[in-house]
Amino acid sequence: MGSVDAAAARRMTDSLFIEREWRSPSSSRFWVLLVLASVIASAGVIGDSTATVIGAMIVAPLMTPILGTALALVLADRTHVVRSALLVLGGAVAVVCIGMVLGWIVSPPDAFATNSQVASRISPRLIDLFAALATGTVGAFALVRTDISDALPGVAIAISLVPPLAVTGLLIAVHRYHDAGESALLFATNVAAIVATGTLVFLAYRVRDAAEQAGLTVGAFHSRTVVAVAAVLLLIAVPLTIGTIAVVRDRTLAADARPVADRWAAAGAWQIASVEARHGVILIDVLGLPPQPAPTALRAALDRAGMSDADLQLRLVGGRTHWCPAGATTCTVEHARTD
Repeated sequence: MGSVDAAAARRMTDSLFIEREWRSPSSSRFWVLLVLASVIASAGVIGDSTATVIGAMIVAPLMTPILGTALALVLADRTHVVRSALLVLGGAVAVVCIGMVLGWIVSPPDAFATNSQVASRISPRLIDLFAALATGTVGAFALVRTDISDALPGVAIAISLVPPLAVTGLLIAVHRYHDAGESALLFATNVAAIVATGTLVFLAYRVRDAAEQAGLTVGAFHSRTVVAVAAVLLLIAVPLTIGTIAVVRDRTLAADARPVADRWAAAGAWQIASVEARHGVILIDVLGLPPQPAPTALRAALDRAGMSDADLQLRLVGGRTHWCPAGATTCTVEHARTD
């Protein structure tokens, strides 16, 4: 692994350390772009538009203070560590608030239950951490090596920062608090991965030595900094591992429930539109003409197939939603559950 010179160290600090003064070029640029990216991301999620969400990823400036935090940790510059971390936190809160406002304005009747942009960001898994680590490494590497800086737009698309926060705000607005926490966890995963990989890349390229040559503030670096970063990654990995296991369990549950649902619907000449499982709850969409087959019969069939511990939500397209809890012999009619 090579090293950087004093000029490169100066360039990195100039590009990553945002000035404190609100009217300064770096600060005003950060907040203007962040607000615009938040609106674009929220609108893209509401409209279920992948292209619009990607546009928000490219515009979003949150990568700057996150990598700035990593650089400040390497330089042991406490002032910039605190300032960069506060910018990340303040920026995250701003995005969530904008998402909440737009969520209150739109307030879709299904609470984003069928939105693919939301669905893809509320089940973070361990593989998301691995992807974030690789993407964060590329981002830090592209910052150190100006000859591959063309990779930065790709990094902005690959790493998901503003869209999960927009989803968090939108879901809070419709009272889906559990799923809002899951999308916030995805953001935290990406932040932790960028800080960790950025710290390692900057250390490997001896940025501290170059910063000293450039006359920048460089404090005493302690190994506990690396330990703390590693501990945060491990802490993040725990819920992601649990989420991975839950996703596998839900997929297995949905696969087992599908043939049972097909046989139940065929008896009444109905058709199964979809079978999913979320957080251990079987979600089945069914369509057809009256009379409808009995929901209790499906509940009983699932119990006989070994799924007696899973709740059932049966949604009739254009009709009612039946809730058949595990261990019960009756079903109740209610509005679709989205959390």
